[in-house]
Amino acid sequence: MFMPVVPLARRAGTRTAVVAALTLAGTALSGVSAVAAPIPGDNGDVKIHASTTAAANQRNDPKVCDFYLAAFNFDAGEKVNWTIQTQPEVPGGATRTGSFTADATGAGRTAAVDLPNGQYKLTWLTDQAHGAGKFKVFKVDCPTSKPTTPVGGPPAGGGGIARGEAFTPVTGAAAVGLAAVAGTVWFRLRRRPDGAA
Repeated sequence: MFMPVVPLARRAGTRTAVVAALTLAGTALSGVSAVAAPIPGDNGDVKIHASTTAAANQRNDPKVCDFYLAAFNFDAGEKVNWTIQTQPEVPGGATRTGSFTADATGAGRTAAVDLPNGQYKLTWLTDQAHGAGKFKVFKVDCPTSKPTTPVGGPPAGGGGIARGEAFTPVTGAAAVGLAAVAGTVWFRLRRRPDGAA
């Protein structure tokens, strides 16, 4: 006699599907999630605050003059190491480093940070974090407090003297006297055809 093969294949496929569904349901109910909870140390954020911004304010100021760093949502007692470098990185460019420890609420802040005008990259990494750390790019743009006099000579084709103190009255009198003597000698030599004085 001839036995049909199709019902047997269907039963095996049905059994496999039921076992897979029960396995997934058991995993979901056991409390083991397929998506991991955030890793301690990777949940905080550091903000750039203008010196006039309140420490509790969670906004970021991407363009500042006088500033400090404020931290939020870190684990209590977590140590945060930070570095600020020129962006793009310039050999010998301004660099600042430091660290702070988050308080019981997960917040922290630095003292005032002083940098010259330019674009910078803030990178921070905690003692519990994994990877290369997180970063933000920001700009320091302070107005000049007063006009400064140029230092050194003028640019090419500018003529003149860059500093007022480099040209004294004695130097001016000597230059006028030299020009007068040179003019007189030239004029007298031009008047005589034989060149004799």
